[in-house]
Amino acid sequence: MSDVPVIADLAAMSVWSEAARAQGERIVLVPTMGALHKGHLSLLTEARRRAQRVVLSIFVNPMQFGPQEDLAKYPRDLAGDLAKAASVGCDLAFVPEAASMYGAGHQTAIDVRDVSQGLCGARRPGHFVGVATVVCKFFNIVRPHVAFFGEKDFQQLAVIRRMVTDLNMPVEIVGLPTVREPDGLAMSSRNAYLSPPDHQRATALYAGLSAAKALVDKGERRASVLLAAATTEIAARVDRIDYLELRAADDLQPLQIIDRPAVMLVAAFVGKTRLIDNLRLG
Repeated sequence: MSDVPVIADLAAMSVWSEAARAQGERIVLVPTMGALHKGHLSLLTEARRRAQRVVLSIFVNPMQFGPQEDLAKYPRDLAGDLAKAASVGCDLAFVPEAASMYGAGHQTAIDVRDVSQGLCGARRPGHFVGVATVVCKFFNIVRPHVAFFGEKDFQQLAVIRRMVTDLNMPVEIVGLPTVREPDGLAMSSRNAYLSPPDHQRATALYAGLSAAKALVDKGERRASVLLAAATTEIAARVDRIDYLELRAADDLQPLQIIDRPAVMLVAAFVGKTRLIDNLRLG
């Protein structure tokens, strides 16, 4: 078993955090749903560089799964996760139970409206309400100075940043670049569902985004042209494109032409597995 201490009790977590703060120590929180991969470890490694105390949370949040989604099948490996966290110098794992996080009579939820619309928000109703609510609860319990998130879940990061701004939360939000496999596939816990042939087909997502970026690098700015180039690469190898859109990087407003920092976002099904990816453009 890992040397990383584990706290499951919410009150005990708050006591630990208050003690660290009383000693003047800077706390970084890295929220996850477990099934850690190199992307998560990159967040923990950078957190270790920036703070005296690094807290990893592991919680498969039922509030962000829809009725037809894979809550029961979501990969879980607590022992493996703790060993990986120990390898990068994590100080503590906060691993609460769902019954503690959402007690009897729980009624309160956080809805970050505009930035959660469209993209994954349209395909997964209630998903970002679940994300915002649980992250808010983590911030209240752990009281981190900083929280780290990966840019692979770009809309999620935008939702959290908007929530922190709107609710005046004293937490700095840091987004770190997507970590990829050598073949370009964005690292994700759901990659475990892919057979070797499907893994190869899934590389089409990054190939399509890269094709659009290559055109931007040559001066192209029209969304229609960029999306067509990406679609050509992706559609030929995946089973279904869920969405492929060009949005403003700051507020996720749709763009017809790149006249400010932009991001292209894609979700697609490879077999029964739904994967997401994105790439900044311009």
